Amino acid sequence: MPRAGLDTETVVQAAAELIDREGLDSLTLSGLAHELGVKPPSLYVHVGGIDDLRRRLGALAADQLTETLAPAAAGLNRGDALTAMGSAYRSWVLAHPGLYAALGSPGVNQEPATERFLALVLAVLRGYGLDGDAAIHAARTLRAALHGFTMLEAGAGFGLPVDLEASFQWMLAAIDRGLSGASEPSASAQRALDQARVGGLAGDVRVI
Repeated sequence: MPRAGLDTETVVQAAAELIDREGLDSLTLSGLAHELGVKPPSLYVHVGGIDDLRRRLGALAADQLTETLAPAAAGLNRGDALTAMGSAYRSWVLAHPGLYAALGSPGVNQEPATERFLALVLAVLRGYGLDGDAAIHAARTLRAALHGFTMLEAGAGFGLPVDLEASFQWMLAAIDRGLSGASEPSASAQRALDQARVGGLAGDVRVI
């Protein structure tokens, strides 16, 4: 029976639930239409096609991450904020694997929700005295660590019988120690940064 009262938010939310169950690669407009009990052409009233839907899903992911991480880190500083934010990030990603994957969809980096997410991360890093390029380097480091750990965990990539929670907290503590001294890089690290800057390796700050 067709579902009455469809709107864009309902369509995107249904797609989010679908990809969290079945994966982002499984997303098709025909499959989503079946899920909603409508004909595929009716979805074009609400989204501009599969690419537009993926972009909207990525924006939803960024928005949900921000809403999850902001209260976790509120009122905290440096290591405490980093640990709270990292733990909230991990929990959200493991609960929403498909929606998290949508963060990589084309166009998501230009979404206001992504800008808000980045602003939150940079605010936490300012507690370490990091700003400008240094903050972007730190944000990329943090993202790489959190992404790598959660993807390995989600894919059962950790095989040794050592507690994962302990490993995750160890990683966050190591990052905290590194960030605590990152505002004044060593001479060799500074030379490498200068060479990268001269070589034009610095990317769009929105793509951390």
